[in-house]
Amino acid sequence: MSARDLQRIAAFRASFARRQAAVVTEVPGGAAVLDPGYSASHEHNQLVIDGTPTPSALAALADTTLGHLPFRRITVLDDAVGNACAPALTAAGYGHETELVMTFNGTAAPPGAPAQTVALAELRAALIRQLRVWMPHAEDVVVNQLADRRSARLRGAEQVHFLAVRDENGIVGSWADLYLDATQGIAQIEDVITADTHVRRGYADTILATALQHGSGYGLVFLLADPDDWPHAWYTRRGFTPIGRSHVFTRTTTPGPRSAD
Repeated sequence: MSARDLQRIAAFRASFARRQAAVVTEVPGGAAVLDPGYSASHEHNQLVIDGTPTPSALAALADTTLGHLPFRRITVLDDAVGNACAPALTAAGYGHETELVMTFNGTAAPPGAPAQTVALAELRAALIRQLRVWMPHAEDVVVNQLADRRSARLRGAEQVHFLAVRDENGIVGSWADLYLDATQGIAQIEDVITADTHVRRGYADTILATALQHGSGYGLVFLLADPDDWPHAWYTRRGFTPIGRSHVFTRTTTPGPRSAD
């Protein structure tokens, strides 16, 4: 079952990347997905590999398709393919990180007071405040792009919802994306974030419970987590199970505006 689920998740992620992109160029083993409007965003300017490329050719392929950017990012959705590509890419100067693919196998409890579905405009101020905490020296153009790029995600799936929890003063303190695709019977929870100013209030639990409630009829609910950071253990305690990995390779090439995933 896990192998089939991983295949479905990889297909969904590849489809999402293509659908949200402004420009898609098919390449051996995958696609270059680009968006000049968000040139600081690695997510929106990368190679997404969902097939079987020639590992030794990937670095040159990235230079060809991403050569106008000061960074290179290659996401390999299959674990075995990612492991096969790692030696050649690390030799070419790429950093290598893995992502845990986790699926929900628990019982979704309804949230006491559910998170709200909000428009991006309602999230923007909170996003910018938190990005400034993470990237205090970043140029305004970079911070604005990383906040506004969520508008491109609206194209990625049949339904895209931005969930948020507000504090007693109406300020957004926690948020997440939720992607729903009834055709594929799949739901993804992405970017569960609590602002540094609003931690330890249970907001993330409210966000997650609301997302699971929305996704309960979709059969397969998944998210991605960093295996070396604490949230994956938090998700495990709430009913998520790791079923596989994907791989991300990144390299900075020339000086330029600071960018981010």
